[in-house]
Amino acid sequence: MGACLALCSLASCASCLCGSAPCLLCGCCPSSNNSTITRLVFSFFLLLGTFVSVIMILPGMETELRKIPGFCQGGTSIPGIENHVNCDVIVGYKSVYRMCFAMTCFFFLFFAIMIGVRSSKDPRASFQNGFWFFKFLILIGITVGAFFIPDGTFHTVWFYFGLVGSFIFILIQLILLIDFAHSWNKIWVENAENSDNKCWFAGLLSFTILLYSLAITAVVLFYVYYTQPNDCAEHKFFISINLIFCIIISVVSILPKVQEAQPHSGLLQASLISLYTMYVTWSAMTNNPNRTCNPSLLSLVSNISASEISGESSPAPVQWWDAQGIVGLIIFVFCTLYASIRSSSNTQVNKLMQTEEGRGSGGEGVVGEDGILRAVDNEEDGVTYSYSFFHFHLCLASLYIMMTLTNWYQPDTTTQAMQSSMPAVWVKMCSSWLGLGLYLWTLVAPLIFPDRDFS
Repeated sequence: MGACLALCSLASCASCLCGSAPCLLCGCCPSSNNSTITRLVFSFFLLLGTFVSVIMILPGMETELRKIPGFCQGGTSIPGIENHVNCDVIVGYKSVYRMCFAMTCFFFLFFAIMIGVRSSKDPRASFQNGFWFFKFLILIGITVGAFFIPDGTFHTVWFYFGLVGSFIFILIQLILLIDFAHSWNKIWVENAENSDNKCWFAGLLSFTILLYSLAITAVVLFYVYYTQPNDCAEHKFFISINLIFCIIISVVSILPKVQEAQPHSGLLQASLISLYTMYVTWSAMTNNPNRTCNPSLLSLVSNISASEISGESSPAPVQWWDAQGIVGLIIFVFCTLYASIRSSSNTQVNKLMQTEEGRGSGGEGVVGEDGILRAVDNEEDGVTYSYSFFHFHLCLASLYIMMTLTNWYQPDTTTQAMQSSMPAVWVKMCSSWLGLGLYLWTLVAPLIFPDRDFS
């Protein structure tokens, strides 16, 4: 529901992209807060770049481009016209790396510019909240320049940048999911208590059971398809240790002392975190280069035995669009939109995300002299979120989407191919363990430091 509202708001202010004045002065913007509109438009930039990357990496795209007369080098030619375009660069994993490199540079530029902005009275805030057309031109310019970067070691170096950035972004995704679950649980419990309608409690119970059922089903499937009796020791360890951690956080979340300190903590949050942890575990196992322990989705559906795909003589074919990549893309879009519209009352999450409590939404709109509703400048006394941290978050998101669209494969500069790698496996698993640790900390911190406000 929140994502749909975000898309509707974003569509209604799309024409502000062509304005050179701050968006809060643009008559076509909806009656919403300036801070929300700005985050939505920057998120639109990110999602637009993601959409372009998806098109570039679609299977068969290079083949179709080569059919265009006079376009690709080595493709169909027109007498008297030389084909100048290197289609190896503008499609496939190389294009995704360059597109995401451009988005990362764009958001890092704004991260650096916006450091220290405290209110909309700062001159830099006008550039943050307006001049969309010029910012769009900057993004296009960086993107064009990125496609002229020589191959060399660029892809290998940028792969490791992607690993580090994605590791941090997975933690941010987990924080956003924790915040979403806290807000969800709090709203439904308050609705149930205020209306004496037990359907709200029934809904919470139903979703909690559903999420735990999906997580348990995932564990069973992992043991069946991603382990072997005499092999795959790493997978057995990953599945078992994360299962134990999920049981621990579920038990801790309902301890009487924890419930007393945090009345809104419960199994709904633990079930959502458990399911997300199982997704990260699955995503990690799909990057294991050992094909015996990592059957492709196609082999699972087609009932191909592991021995048929585990040959060492030839590398396994690159499979761009597998299930874990699609699920990762969906979670990414949800978290990106949620980060743009969130207004949380969770103090711990607000400190981590550098946002202010309850100040991110609720604008009523201001009627201008021409009778048109304008966006509300709700940051004259202080910003509702850290401008620089928000751009840093989008910078990391650009690296994460690069790794997700290329299935975390590592470029091989000698064969110009993409290969699965163990570093990607350990990055994902370590991020899941650190994320579980962060959630456990949110539960026990009020008990360890009772004098501090963790509400």
